[in-house]
Amino acid sequence: MNKKVLVVDDEQSIVTLLQYNLQQAGFDVITANDGLAGKELAVTEQPDIMVLDLMLPKMDGIEVCKELRQQKVMIPILMLTAKDDEFDKVLGLELGADDYLTKPFSPREVVARVKAILRRTQFTNEIQLKDSEDNQINILDLIIKPENYEAFFAGELLELTPKEFELLMYLAMNKGRVLTRDQLLSAVWNYDFAGDTRIVDVHISHLREKIEKNTKKPAYIKTIRGLGYKLEEPKMNE
Repeated sequence: MNKKVLVVDDEQSIVTLLQYNLQQAGFDVITANDGLAGKELAVTEQPDIMVLDLMLPKMDGIEVCKELRQQKVMIPILMLTAKDDEFDKVLGLELGADDYLTKPFSPREVVARVKAILRRTQFTNEIQLKDSEDNQINILDLIIKPENYEAFFAGELLELTPKEFELLMYLAMNKGRVLTRDQLLSAVWNYDFAGDTRIVDVHISHLREKIEKNTKKPAYIKTIRGLGYKLEEPKMNE
């Protein structure tokens, strides 16, 4: 069965261009021209990924992203923006988008990003391998179950976006090892963001909000000044 992509953009020429190129790449494509319709399709059609424009009538992309995450709709979201505006990009990521592209872009690049996001999601889903219990990662109060794409903290299921889960998985698989922002960009996002390491910082901040008792003094995800981050098992007094 082909993967389903939802494209939401108010410029019909862009919708037509992306629809054609995605279909040529083997995807099923559904489309919407405003944010409200896009949000409803994301819920009812359950696409595998959503390509979402930032500036939309009726409901902008930021609000669509925010409401979907509040409704626990965790499909990957690739945000499109015509603005070369760091605030918009970071805000989109903070509200749950997994990736972004700035217009103008080539349709081939969109297809490549969509494939990369779905490939990473599928890879993580397939880490079940032999014995699910053997694949469970336990780090004090943090439990990660790759086979179910789930993580728990203090017994509570964490609501993570696909990208947050992948980042947490990578940190956990490298427990105790210092990872630079560039290493995390390469491993988790799988391509070069041209030094835009703020994306890593945003996602680290999200994870800390969900697994740290005190985000100002994190016990699990440590900042290694001048280098990057590492995930470690907290000391009992932390």
